[in-house]
Amino acid sequence: MTNLRDAALNSKAWPFEEARKLVKRYEKAPPEKGHVLFETGYGPSGLPHIGTFGEVLRTTMIRRAFEVISDIPTRLICFSDDMDGMRKVPENVPNPEMLQANLQMPLTAVPDPFGTHDSFGGHNNAMLRRFLDTFGFEYEFYSATEFYKTGRFDETLLRATERYDQIMAVMLKSLRDERAATYSIFLPIHPETGRVLYVPMKDVNAKDGTITFDDEEGREWTLPVTGGNVKFQWKPDFGARWAALDVDFEMYGKDHSTNTPIYDRICEILGGRKPEHFTYELFLDENGEKISKSKGNGLTIDEWLSYAATESLSYFMYLKPKTAKRLWWDVIPKAVDEYHQQLRAFPDQDEATQLNNPVWHIHGGQVPQSHMVVPFSMLLNLASVSSAEDKDQMWGFIRRYAPQASPETHPDLDQAAGFAVRYYNDFVKPNKTYRAPTDLEREALEDLRAQLAAYDGPVEDEALQSLVYAAGRDRFDPLRDWFKALYEVLLGASQGPRFGGFIALYGLQESIALIDKGLAGELG
Repeated sequence: MTNLRDAALNSKAWPFEEARKLVKRYEKAPPEKGHVLFETGYGPSGLPHIGTFGEVLRTTMIRRAFEVISDIPTRLICFSDDMDGMRKVPENVPNPEMLQANLQMPLTAVPDPFGTHDSFGGHNNAMLRRFLDTFGFEYEFYSATEFYKTGRFDETLLRATERYDQIMAVMLKSLRDERAATYSIFLPIHPETGRVLYVPMKDVNAKDGTITFDDEEGREWTLPVTGGNVKFQWKPDFGARWAALDVDFEMYGKDHSTNTPIYDRICEILGGRKPEHFTYELFLDENGEKISKSKGNGLTIDEWLSYAATESLSYFMYLKPKTAKRLWWDVIPKAVDEYHQQLRAFPDQDEATQLNNPVWHIHGGQVPQSHMVVPFSMLLNLASVSSAEDKDQMWGFIRRYAPQASPETHPDLDQAAGFAVRYYNDFVKPNKTYRAPTDLEREALEDLRAQLAAYDGPVEDEALQSLVYAAGRDRFDPLRDWFKALYEVLLGASQGPRFGGFIALYGLQESIALIDKGLAGELG
């Protein structure tokens, strides 16, 4: 453990870099509350999307890293701002008319358009928890509605009435004049309609702990800030939550970064210590636009998991969190293969290198063995040329290529074979475009066919790859044009697998027949 801790204290992996900031935070004395508190926030205005998962995963990675270099206990809270008023109707849910009639109602007071839970907020919270539980996260779920209504926020709300002018001064600096004229850090819940009101305050009474305001019809109301009658605006809510819970760490997207000084200062005004932060770049959809819960663009967690194992998604999330990444269907195969490459490399790495390997952080140091003797990209091509309808057909080829493999001994390969068939049929097949070979390519393909027909050596990757090289080496400069031709003529794609390995997997006679079809123009 000492050697591991020493290596972790010097690791350049970003989770360890962030964890060391928390160690420094408590280098003089441990936290009075007895633990370091990590928090992630979730706005359940739409269905949980993949970015929400990424936030919890990355926070968990930092938490695990901290536990290696510190003996202080930790907790992780997932806080849902489900008391927020529904500002617009999401585009990807049923019964939009019902939601339209409940605009500005707290999300936990909006009827569930899916008809499965007591509210829209409750439905989205359940979706979030199911997703997080699927990945085995260790967390505690906090509902803002419960937090406000049970009085757990009361002390902080009362302190906010006492320091109202200070907090308002922080907020007003960040607002345009028009917005500032009607702004308040408090959002009252209308006693009759139940809607969240965005109205200016006529009076904030710190002695009584009340606010006075006019509703939209001009009627005056006075409400206590306690007991769930009032909630904070979202920016003050960040800082107030940090103060109320004594949060030590929270990460959020780059779109929040300009608000960090606001969150921090409000936390300090309310008697708290600002937490450590980590700002990550946003995920983009196929058009380079930010992923939005309300639009439903980009991939969902369920969609990714329909085509690849959970660990591949975790791998994608680990990579370069401060770089904006395109999150679309075509990133899945690459993530799968790179994840397994890292698994295979892990056992032969020294401890310092292992701590920099993404799989250490994905598995919390308990790294499994990879059984993917066939890359996912090659499985996709196999599904293509064999027109596989299910993974059983794939196993006919896999067993010949790797006789020691079976669904029982290689469960990750078995799962990947099923994913490959599904991914191929849904995404690759509709977009396949074959072309006829040029005269030079035809000459090379005929040469390769002849070499394969005459070959009587072992059906192994490297031996067959040498034949592929030989057919193209003297004809193509650069040689990658030869491989590009193989993919476009025989596989209907612009890129593909190491071709010698593909021949070994698909079979000599089958590959010869594939070349014949390509030469005859029968693949398109």
